[in-house]
Amino acid sequence: MAQTALTTTDRLRAAPGGNDALPFRQAPHNIEAEQALLGAILVNNEAHDRVSSFLEVQHFFDPLHGEIFDVLSKLIHAGKQATPVTLKTFFDNAEPIDTDLTVPQYLGRLAASATTIINATEYGRTVYDLAVRRNLITIGEDLVNGAYDSPVDFPPQEQIQEAESRLYDLAEQGKYGQGFMDFGNALTHAIDMASSAFQRAGGLSGLSSGLVDLDNKMGGLQQSDLIILAGRPSMGKTALATNIAYNVAKNFKSELQSDGTDKVTDGAIVGFFSLEMSAEQLATRILSEQAEISSEKIRRGMINEDEFRKLVAVSQEMSRIPLYIDQTGGITVAQLAARARKLKRQKGLGLLIVDYLQLLSGTGRSGENRVQEITQITTGLKALAKELAVPIIALSQLSRQVEQREDKRPQLSDLRESGSIEQDADVVMFVFREEYYVERKKPSDTNIEEMLKWQQEMMAVHGKGEVIIGKQRHGPTGTVQLAFEAQFTRFGNLAREFQLPERMGD
Repeated sequence: MAQTALTTTDRLRAAPGGNDALPFRQAPHNIEAEQALLGAILVNNEAHDRVSSFLEVQHFFDPLHGEIFDVLSKLIHAGKQATPVTLKTFFDNAEPIDTDLTVPQYLGRLAASATTIINATEYGRTVYDLAVRRNLITIGEDLVNGAYDSPVDFPPQEQIQEAESRLYDLAEQGKYGQGFMDFGNALTHAIDMASSAFQRAGGLSGLSSGLVDLDNKMGGLQQSDLIILAGRPSMGKTALATNIAYNVAKNFKSELQSDGTDKVTDGAIVGFFSLEMSAEQLATRILSEQAEISSEKIRRGMINEDEFRKLVAVSQEMSRIPLYIDQTGGITVAQLAARARKLKRQKGLGLLIVDYLQLLSGTGRSGENRVQEITQITTGLKALAKELAVPIIALSQLSRQVEQREDKRPQLSDLRESGSIEQDADVVMFVFREEYYVERKKPSDTNIEEMLKWQQEMMAVHGKGEVIIGKQRHGPTGTVQLAFEAQFTRFGNLAREFQLPERMGD
């Protein structure tokens, strides 16, 4: 089979003393695999279907081969036959390969030398893998050149982040973002999702938070959703986030597939960015929730022998769950994204939690106001949720204007720097505990009438919390009542007989 025109490097190597004179190596490629694949497609266009999902024009090393693949792909997509005859008109005026071989003649030789389409997929994979290796070389060269000639506005940390992002994108090619699928395939995926929801406890299409009423309202935590969990201080934002993180990680189950990969059947691997608390403080809080021993007693050592044994037993069980904590404070959204990608590559990832959004920073460019920075952060988090195909729960503060109203229940307008947060979020939830405010209205002991009235109010709200869904892109808004155990900072399912009536408009 005739070879295509030699590249400049090939000609240099063919020159006398070429191999010794050149201090570099040629980029990895396999011309024969490219020829065999193109020949197989020209003989039987079904071979194109076997490689079209992952192979693209830029994956071919030889430019002519890429051009041939591009033309035959367009013909096949148009419902026409791609053969040396039908391709001939597109290459009649192409520059000859050499003095004795035109491109139309070369097409005929490709088809004449092809024997079978059985190995078409393997040929395609070979071409693709070599293209990935060439891209790796390009990224490496760019990294080296950037390190040598780094401009002032491109510091080393940004160079690392850019290289890591490019490597991640390269690693995920062919795995995610495979372009359009026909409606039949889309329906198959929809039925698979419905089947999984039917088989999963509670019938959810997303991850179960472990809180039944919240799951029923949201259908679980959905892939690629950015979920904002907001509230004033002491309302229990972090407590609810840690409850959900533990419940999801505890339920993690996977099955080994025939192709050697693991398929998650329930729960998920959880990544938790704790920008405010240390990993030890967060672990103590979760330990308190699960062991039902107050964190204050744990920190001060005010526990008896039985409680200590319970702590040890619970900690041994907890150590086996796939929950990973990053306690680095003051990181940028780009650094967070890079670390999340790394966790997904190394361990897997099904849920990401950020505590909390206002402690992240954007690019750090001078002159950028906080509203612009928050916009950059929320946009970055939403893009990351789509890229990793996982739900991201980001905690957020609320403005002080909540405290100035008679009804302290939060609204969307209470979000600090609310414009981009409300716009980019798929779900906005508020944590609210009326007990916190009623408790602070305690009258003097000498005012018996007011004290009795206050006690009745406290009985009505004691041990109860609310999650107010202010926005849900693909579902209803409304209020979900939860149980709250303050001594363990733990939310749970509220017993049906104690549930408050739905508020008007929910």
